[in-house]
Amino acid sequence: MDVKTILIWVAIGIIAGWLASVVVGGGGLIRYLVSGLIGAFVGGFLFKLAGINVNLGNVYVNEIVVAAIGAIVVVLLARLIS
Repeated sequence: MDVKTILIWVAIGIIAGWLASVVVGGGGLIRYLVSGLIGAFVGGFLFKLAGINVNLGNVYVNEIVVAAIGAIVVVLLARLIS
């Protein structure tokens, strides 16, 4: 794993976390990053489990959408638990 890959993951996490915060509320760069990265794993798992294939024409856009949906699920579950 090289530095470019890690930076892409961080950028996708921040964007996905920001999109999730727009939908369900919240804020802060660290919170965006954490919820986006965790959301990427959760979204990837849920989409694979459901057999859904996102094809929006760009690999990075696909990953951002899946991560944002996963982040929304994570934030909503965290709010239910707390």
